[in-house]
Amino acid sequence: MDVIHERCAGIDISKVDVKVTIRTPGAGKRRRKETRTFSSMTSGLLAMRDWLLAEGITVAGMEATGAYWKPVFYLLEHDMECWLLNARHMKAVPGRKTDVKDSEWIARLVEHGLVRPSFVPPEPIRQLRDLTRYRTEVIRERTREAQRLEKLLEDTGIKLSAVVSDLLGVSSRAMLAALITGTRDPHLLADLAKGSMRRKTDALIEALTGHFTDHHAFLARAMLDRIDACTAMEKRLDHRIDEQIAPFHHRIDLLVTVPGINTRTAQVILAEIGDAIARFPTAADLASWAGVCPGNNESGGRKGPARTRHGDPWLKAALGQAAVSASRTKDTYLAARYRRITARRGKKRALVALQHSILISVWHMFTRDTEYADLGGRYFIERTGRARQTRRLVSQLNQLGYHVTLQTEGAV
Repeated sequence: MDVIHERCAGIDISKVDVKVTIRTPGAGKRRRKETRTFSSMTSGLLAMRDWLLAEGITVAGMEATGAYWKPVFYLLEHDMECWLLNARHMKAVPGRKTDVKDSEWIARLVEHGLVRPSFVPPEPIRQLRDLTRYRTEVIRERTREAQRLEKLLEDTGIKLSAVVSDLLGVSSRAMLAALITGTRDPHLLADLAKGSMRRKTDALIEALTGHFTDHHAFLARAMLDRIDACTAMEKRLDHRIDEQIAPFHHRIDLLVTVPGINTRTAQVILAEIGDAIARFPTAADLASWAGVCPGNNESGGRKGPARTRHGDPWLKAALGQAAVSASRTKDTYLAARYRRITARRGKKRALVALQHSILISVWHMFTRDTEYADLGGRYFIERTGRARQTRRLVSQLNQLGYHVTLQTEGAV
């Protein structure tokens, strides 16, 4: 095989050390190979970098192993080309599974150009990504704590969540606070309702009748404290994200023009795909990397079920939220596409199709630096021509036994 990179290295990373194999030109046409082991501490990594630079290494490949690859990658990325390799693409050699053999195998794959590096964004985007991902986890933790609170109330026989739409709303929090402080009379608790909730007084009295004890009060107070702490942390993260995303404000303005994408969703999308969209040569490459396009499953000319591939879970979650919101919009292309696919393939596949359409639009918007241009809710009707669509619908009615007379809207 041809040698693509003359001076390359393969790095196998573990928690305590790193095994590094270099491949450089040797005597004549031979290739020289050397393997060394370094500590994963900063001093060991610095010694590794000095050795690689002294050997003139230009490309270093490493397997994505948990979070252990990060200090190695961040230390080397400014001095040489670093390749983060997908573990699924690294074919293990049967019977030769050791850390040293892994580093040698990685070096050979990089040497001959048989692997492609994964997308690792630049430092500003990485910092933004850390913030948005942590904020998502904080919000999920708050949701889990609210679900625990609801289960606790079910344990007491209090059915507050069956009457109110938001267990953490103003009225609900006032009732929960009174329960925790010792008020048990359902009439007094129901009287704490605010606004439109006062119309549900009778239902609230029934729902607030239960066996709420001091034990439940202690647990409820602890859960509400954690919910409040998550809310406070979310606000802190929002403020920090606003500061970090200021240089990319124009990109956010473009993203929010897409139906279904709000500011928070736009922040997550930008943090995951980055600002340099040229990293993805085509829109199809971006959709494939994100895992929102059908897979390929063909053998012998026969195609089997083709599920979507594994992609960025944080990006897919944000696109899923955007797709649900877009499906509920009025007179938009995305809503029309959702209804069209739902009738044939079901709601879940329709939402994946919307995720794909949104991401394809984002690629074109970033590439051309232009806002989203909606095709309209009547796109699929007008695409085939008004006359052809009319004939198709009339033919279907005729097959059902109806005699159809058409009259132009507004005609007498």
